[in-house]
Amino acid sequence: MAELKMRPSRVLRKLRAGEVVCMAKLNTADARVAEIAAQAGFDCLWACLEHVPNSIEVIERQIMVGKAYDVDTMVRVSRGGYSDYIRPLEMDAAGIMVPHIMSLKDAKWVVRTTRFHPIGRRPVDGGNADGAYCGIEFNEYLRQANEQRFIGIQIEDPEPLDELEEIVALEGIDMIFFGPGDFSQSIGAPGQWDHPLIDQTRRRVAELCRKHGKCAATPGSPDNLQSLIDMGYTALNMCADVVGLFQYFNGIAADVRKVIPDFGKETAAGGMYGKLR
Repeated sequence: MAELKMRPSRVLRKLRAGEVVCMAKLNTADARVAEIAAQAGFDCLWACLEHVPNSIEVIERQIMVGKAYDVDTMVRVSRGGYSDYIRPLEMDAAGIMVPHIMSLKDAKWVVRTTRFHPIGRRPVDGGNADGAYCGIEFNEYLRQANEQRFIGIQIEDPEPLDELEEIVALEGIDMIFFGPGDFSQSIGAPGQWDHPLIDQTRRRVAELCRKHGKCAATPGSPDNLQSLIDMGYTALNMCADVVGLFQYFNGIAADVRKVIPDFGKETAAGGMYGKLR
């Protein structure tokens, strides 16, 4: 039998080659949507267990879809125990992202629970998809998991800023994701995207990641993609499935109303969101 190996991470391959990684966020539970995003050419599918009411089985199907197209899946985990962090990795997600890191101590605990020896003390199984169902030799499994799986953390609060450089430099952390949405409300300026502390922190994350050889990540758009790359960001989340679907259906509805002015009025009268029209 051929020697079994862990699937190499596309994200890490591109980052290590000095290339930029583009991600697509999935809020829906449908594996078909994940497949459409993978077919479009995105390097990484961002699945979510923090905000989205998806089951672990849904996440598993999204991971499988990504693997079929050589596309990584990164799972944003919910804050919890170590099992919440390692279960997506054992399902063969290429990486996880832990939200709301609040201190260096917090980041060190993430490393301890998600990295194998000699970096951390992640509990070992090996009998799941990432270990080829016990098909990868024990020590090779540990080595390949440390080498081919990435750990991301989110900076979206002011509390960790005093220790930010120590956090970024921490061995075992690959990606620092700056989240401007939560950061804006945590500094008392919700939605004020031009707030100087948001811009300052965004730039500082990029500078520290460049200094310590880490990946700086943040949300992007076609309009600001080049400026973020110039700033030093190497992983950008470019879209979300729910935004695309919302814009598509509402765009079609607006076009229909040009011909049929009363189109959708029944929904507006009876639906809970109708008054927003």
